[in-house]
Amino acid sequence: MQVRWKLRMAAAQREVWTAAQLRRLLAERAGLSMSSASVSALFAQQPCQVKLSTLAALCTALECTPNELFEVDTTPVPQHDPMSTLSATGGSSALTVPAPVTAVASVRGRPMPPI
Repeated sequence: MQVRWKLRMAAAQREVWTAAQLRRLLAERAGLSMSSASVSALFAQQPCQVKLSTLAALCTALECTPNELFEVDTTPVPQHDPMSTLSATGGSSALTVPAPVTAVASVRGRPMPPI
């Protein structure tokens, strides 16, 4: 499943060209005060996650729907069948077992979550 972030396009269609303009609209229309860096990050790149309250504020500020802010590709991902791999290679293929994920300490000494 792929998600495509379209905030910049939705904003441009409404004559909002900069993160500063979007930040002003968020404050005026939706009552949401966000830092310049946060709005700039939303404007410049696809976020990993967005709070529902932020999504609602973006929709209010831009007078749009969530469908205009992101697109979800729901094409099913093909399932990998290990048995078909074995039969295609004559059954001689060795299956590899992934190594266990070990946590690496971050700068603050906390373990990082597994990838």
